[in-house]
Amino acid sequence: MSFLSRTFQTTETPDIHVGILMAVFNGGRFLSEQLGSIEAQNHRSWHLLVSDDGSSDDSPGILSAFRPENRVTLLNGPGEGLARNFLSLLRAAPQCLPDGSWLSFADQDDVWLPDRLSRGIAALGDVPHDVPALYFSNRWVADESLAIRGVSKTMFRQPGFRNALIQNIAPGNTILLNPAAARLVCDAAAEVDDIGMHDWWVYLLIAGAGGVVVNDEEPTVLYRQHRGNALGEARSLRGGLRRFGWVMNGRYQEWVGANADALVSSMSRLTEPNRAALSEFRALRGRGAFSRIIAFRKSRLYGQTRFSTWAIWLVAAMGKL
Repeated sequence: MSFLSRTFQTTETPDIHVGILMAVFNGGRFLSEQLGSIEAQNHRSWHLLVSDDGSSDDSPGILSAFRPENRVTLLNGPGEGLARNFLSLLRAAPQCLPDGSWLSFADQDDVWLPDRLSRGIAALGDVPHDVPALYFSNRWVADESLAIRGVSKTMFRQPGFRNALIQNIAPGNTILLNPAAARLVCDAAAEVDDIGMHDWWVYLLIAGAGGVVVNDEEPTVLYRQHRGNALGEARSLRGGLRRFGWVMNGRYQEWVGANADALVSSMSRLTEPNRAALSEFRALRGRGAFSRIIAFRKSRLYGQTRFSTWAIWLVAAMGKL
C-alpha cells in the first residue's frame, strides 16, 4: 500500500520518540549548522545517534561539544564509507534507543527546517501501528551559503517496488520511519553485509514489504550543494553529468546489484508478488542483450518520469543495469 499526500496538520506528540541517525566523515565545515537545526526542532522528543567514520578534521570536537540535555550518543564508524556507516547505525539503534522509537536519517551538511520531524509524524499519524510506513519530503536546493535555488522533487508517479528496484525517490535526509518500519529495517540491517545506498535500500524494503510510502510536497530540508556532496542535486547540469558518469563507470550498476542482493536475505519480509519481482529482476540482469531487453519490457519496471524510464531502458540495453 502506498499513496501521495500533500497537506498535514501538525500537533504536539510528546509521546513519540524519534531516533536521528547521522553518519559523519570530515563534516566539520557545515556540521554545527546542521546540529543547531536539529536542536531547534519543534518536536522535542528525540535522540541523536552519531557515527563518525574516522574524521581527520574538527568533526569529533564539534560533536563532543554538542550535548543538548544529554540527548546525543557518539559511536565510532566502521571506516568503510557512507552506506556501511549508516548500516552500522541501524544495527546499533535497537541498543541505543528506547523501544518503539521512530527513526530518521540526517546528513552532516544540510539544515533542517523546524518542522522536519513534526510534519513526518503528522503525515504517518493515521497509519495502523503494525504497518511499516516511510515518509519523505521535497527539499529546498540551496548553495553553500544556504541561498535557495529551487525545489528538489523526486516523485511524479506512485511509489512502488518496481520503481524502487531501479530508482530511489526517497532522499535519506528527509526520511522518517514509523516504529513498524524502524523494526523492519533494523532487523534486516542485522542480516546483510553490504548495501548500495542506505536510503534506496530502505525504500526498497518498505515498498517490498507492502508498506506505506508517503511523499510530502512541502520541503523540510535545506539541501546544501557543495563540492563535497555524496550525491548532489540530480537536475542540475553538474548533477546530471555526475549521474551519467556513474552509469558509464559501473557505479550505478554496483548500487543496483548490492541492493538487490541485500534483499535476498529479506525475502521473507517481502510480499509474494514482490518476491517474484525481485527474482525476475535479478535474473534479468544476468541475461544477454536481446533477452535482457525483452525481459525488461515484460518486467513493468518504471521510472518516475517518461524520460527516466527511457533512460533505464537504454541503461539495460547497454548492460549497465
